[in-house]
Amino acid sequence: MPSLSDQIEKYLRRLLRNYEGKVEIKRNKLADDFDCAPSQINYVLDTRFTIERGYIVESQRGGGGYVRIIRIKVDSETKTLKKIISGLDEPVTQKEAEGIIARLYDNNVITKREKFIMKMAIHRRVIGVDLPYRDYIRGRILSSMLEVILKYCDEE
Repeated sequence: MPSLSDQIEKYLRRLLRNYEGKVEIKRNKLADDFDCAPSQINYVLDTRFTIERGYIVESQRGGGGYVRIIRIKVDSETKTLKKIISGLDEPVTQKEAEGIIARLYDNNVITKREKFIMKMAIHRRVIGVDLPYRDYIRGRILSSMLEVILKYCDEE
């Protein structure tokens, strides 16, 4: 059975699909609907709807408060990949790398199979080196994989 966080994420993603990538919700109402604390909603928003994954989350607290989730559309595969690659000169955590991969998958830049291959290639168990070197290596591996995808996009 999926965790509560998974259920909330799935619900919010469905809303985003139905409302063309932009949704505004009341945090307390959503917490009531899922019978959880508002902090659980915050956790899902903070970990699953990040900028790396292609979302902007705006929030206003208080009685009339709301949470607005906006899905950032990818304007061009090539442009997006070049922008991501240019940002990989720094160390990349596993969470950041997985966020980038999820965004590429969500925007149909990579297939489900490619997503799983990429996630495994950048996993801490596979790299097997201590920090901070592991994050540098992860960034280089991810950058190399994205360059291959970029080359493939240019050939089509």
